[in-house]
Amino acid sequence: MSSLTLPAEHNMRRPLVPSVHWRRRCGALAATLALHLGLGALLLAHWQVDEPPVPLVSTVQLQLLTLAPPAVPEPPASIPELPQPVAPAQPDPTIERQRLEQAALARKRAEQQRLEQEQQRQREAQRREQERQRREAEAREQLEQQRLAVQREQVERQQAAAAAERARQAEAAAAASREFLPIAKQAPAYPQRALDKGLEGQCTVRYRVNEQGRVENPEAEPDCHPLFVRPSLNAAKSFRYQPRMIDGRAVAVESVRNTFTYRIE
Repeated sequence: MSSLTLPAEHNMRRPLVPSVHWRRRCGALAATLALHLGLGALLLAHWQVDEPPVPLVSTVQLQLLTLAPPAVPEPPASIPELPQPVAPAQPDPTIERQRLEQAALARKRAEQQRLEQEQQRQREAQRREQERQRREAEAREQLEQQRLAVQREQVERQQAAAAAERARQAEAAAAASREFLPIAKQAPAYPQRALDKGLEGQCTVRYRVNEQGRVENPEAEPDCHPLFVRPSLNAAKSFRYQPRMIDGRAVAVESVRNTFTYRIE
């Protein structure tokens, strides 16, 4: 029995292989066909075919109407007359000439008024300029007067100070001269050149009197004439004084002045 069943079993298993492959192929073919059919249906669904236009048919309808006879209009009672156009009146030459003359006169008056206003503005501008110049001149004159007043005041102060200094020096010299007496004074010789020229004048010499009563460091004042300086200094050097005594002791006297007068007799 075993020998009979083995071939039978073998015969039954051999046709199974081709049936499986056939079913697989049929399934793939069916899927491919279904895909193509689906794509075709989709294209047909979106495909639009334009229908040909419907031809237009023109229809003419005729209808007969019966009209009543027209009524005859009644003639108007009277036709109003249209007003005749009135021609424009021609202007009077005399009036037109007068109007032109008045217009020209008005323009002339307006021009004259404009010129007068312009002249008035120019005169006003000139007056303002002259007023400005006058004020500036007055201001400059006032400043100049103030400057001159300041200068005069300074000069007066300087002169007063110089006069006070001269007075003080003169007073000091007078006090010094009262305290000590000159012993010997020799008059200066009159310069020959001054005699030839006929010159006269004064020369003040300032010097120091030492403890022995002798003159030291004589100097001529700046206002001395050059021809009178040397004889004045030589004469001053020859002076002798009684020494000043303070507390029983001789002292020097500073800034002693002596004025030499030169006169031709």
